[in-house]
Amino acid sequence: MIVEGIRLINFRNYKNIFVSFSSDVNILVGKNAQGKTNILEAIYMCSNGRSFRTYRDKEIISFDKDEAYIGANIKVGQLEKFTEIKLHNDKPKRIRVNKSELSNNRELNTGFKVVIFSPDDLKLIKEGPSNRRNYLDNCISQLKPLYGYNLNKYYKVLIQRNNALKSIRLKGDIDSLLDVFDIQLANLGSLIITERRAMIDKLNKESKEIHSSLTKGNESISLYYGTNTPLFKSLKEIENGFLDKLKATRKTDLINRTTEVGPHRDDLLIYINDKESKLFASQGQQRSLVLTLKLSEVEIIKKDIGVYPVLLLDDVFSELDEDRRLYLSKLFNNMQTFITITDAVDIKGLENHNIEYFYVKEGLIFRGKKTWREVNDQ
Repeated sequence: MIVEGIRLINFRNYKNIFVSFSSDVNILVGKNAQGKTNILEAIYMCSNGRSFRTYRDKEIISFDKDEAYIGANIKVGQLEKFTEIKLHNDKPKRIRVNKSELSNNRELNTGFKVVIFSPDDLKLIKEGPSNRRNYLDNCISQLKPLYGYNLNKYYKVLIQRNNALKSIRLKGDIDSLLDVFDIQLANLGSLIITERRAMIDKLNKESKEIHSSLTKGNESISLYYGTNTPLFKSLKEIENGFLDKLKATRKTDLINRTTEVGPHRDDLLIYINDKESKLFASQGQQRSLVLTLKLSEVEIIKKDIGVYPVLLLDDVFSELDEDRRLYLSKLFNNMQTFITITDAVDIKGLENHNIEYFYVKEGLIFRGKKTWREVNDQ
């Protein structure tokens, strides 16, 4: 899987640029707020149809402009894909692949895969369950686009159920209405629970060996599914168990005016050396745990579709110690990699790679420059 080149027009701070990339390691060098991460964001959008930084497409369009454009030449195996995304201030975005317009993001996410590791991912360890749920959901959606569709439907029904619980005028016939919502929640929720459990099992299997290698056997990682819904073997058993629990907690839900049971309360429990990481992991251990999860995701994608995804490392490579950089650099042999960094002198452990440098300054990109003086003289 390779991004051969990309054109950006009115995308963040890029007015109109085209840049081609190495199939090996691409290093984007620049001070903060110059546009390095914007390149990774555009590549990510060509896989997912959305940004990893914002849910609002308007924030991506350049100031005082009405629309933005991404055009990327992507190679997936022997297939050539030309992916285009047009963002508008006043209407939905349009996505085309090889000139054919797609009806939704799910159609886009059928071949080109990326895995990103950014500083915000450290929230996976220390912050609330929603960050870990989102991570799980993104992992699954990369491989099973229908999952995202079911997830959106689930949350729409959940909102309707919560609104009914809060409504005073529905008090007389609330039970019959909640019965309808409960059946829908149990049906959709059981699909979500089944996929999340399967993904956690896969992550658990891949992460143990990766984390042991990454920490030279000094640390172990264990992942658990935290859920308040019954976990049975079959999909139908999970659906029935979820439905029973919704009925059992209905009185409490009416008092609290919210739905307390379901996958919207799930958590991914991450343990290091048999201790809960959000309570005991140091800053360095947090970084290693997240890196392990991301590399586990890489391996899961490879096993599922037969090729490695594109790896995006946003401002994290230089923060790793030398041993972890060396371990990570060995994996770069298998996949195209993009690294953003503030100073090229921090890069070590990549001596055996074909590296292409890109210096980024105020929305402009200079290829192959060796010093900032040369860049500043442009």
